[in-house]
Amino acid sequence: MVHLVDGELIRLWELLVAGVMCKGATMRQGVISTKGKRAWQGIPAIERAANGRLWCAFYSGGPREPDPDNCILLSTSADDGVTWSDPIVMVAPPGPTRAYDPALWHDPGGRLWLFYNQANLETREFSVWAITAEDSGGAHPHWSVPRKIDLAVPFAFRLNKPVVLRTGAWLLPVTWAQEAPEGWFAGAAQLQGVAISVDAGATWTLHGAVMAPSWALENMIVARRDGRLWMLIRTGDGVLWESFSYDCGRTWGPAAPTCFVNPGTRFFIRRLASGRLLLINTPDPRCRSKLYATVGASPAELAARRGLLLDARERVSYPDAIEAPGGVIYAVHDCDRYGSGEIILSVFSEAQALEE
Repeated sequence: MVHLVDGELIRLWELLVAGVMCKGATMRQGVISTKGKRAWQGIPAIERAANGRLWCAFYSGGPREPDPDNCILLSTSADDGVTWSDPIVMVAPPGPTRAYDPALWHDPGGRLWLFYNQANLETREFSVWAITAEDSGGAHPHWSVPRKIDLAVPFAFRLNKPVVLRTGAWLLPVTWAQEAPEGWFAGAAQLQGVAISVDAGATWTLHGAVMAPSWALENMIVARRDGRLWMLIRTGDGVLWESFSYDCGRTWGPAAPTCFVNPGTRFFIRRLASGRLLLINTPDPRCRSKLYATVGASPAELAARRGLLLDARERVSYPDAIEAPGGVIYAVHDCDRYGSGEIILSVFSEAQALEE
């Protein structure tokens, strides 16, 4: 048996993926969708099936967000993101119930999940839902009936992908509150936690009540090499905040500010197959201008690097990403939701992000 320390493992991975996307290659980008006759669209999510088929979800509907007519749209590509199908409406609840914030995720068994939220101001229901498909490699998967993920709290929503721990448990980042608000969001009362499933998504239990400066929401979870779980939180404080768990997500310590500048918008962080971390973020404390993809072996390296520029424009936001076998990264974000309403795909390698 060969034993490798972290640095050697990372270098070995670089050599393995060098033939897939070599240094000096250019990032590939394209537009998945524009809003067309829709009033607006944004908040995309991406996944990739085992056969290479790409899936992209986002939401639109009504004159704005939030609105009772908000609905989830879905598009797919069979040619590595070069062309995409016309978006179809996947989730549109009846009456004054809005559907929003989609997340796409393949679980360890290959099942594709489409998570989303529902909210109704008349009934004051604020809940997390999901549909699943076993055959995501085809153009027309057979989707399950919608299922509510009951977290036993009056207000809950989520945005980002789950993570799978070495124990086999699934952790779904959740924002929640102890009381249902009068409006669409609970504002300063919003807490950060995780829904944990130990039975492959059949049941979920809510854990953690992390407080961070308003506007706190849309947390993400990464497993650190020392065994801790690291929660990063979007806030209105001009920087991301963090919290740690030492017991696989069942309890979380007090939140504290990090050095990662952010204007109070969604970010993306994930551990890559190489062991490095990928952070996609807007490093401006005031506005959603310029989006960068940064790779580093540690949080300190992430903070020290600027990264690969994905979009130099203003009104760019809400990144999501997935890593394919071989180290190719597929990332999506939105631009100018009420103008052109672009959903952008960026395809690049870990090495390209490290070069910048």
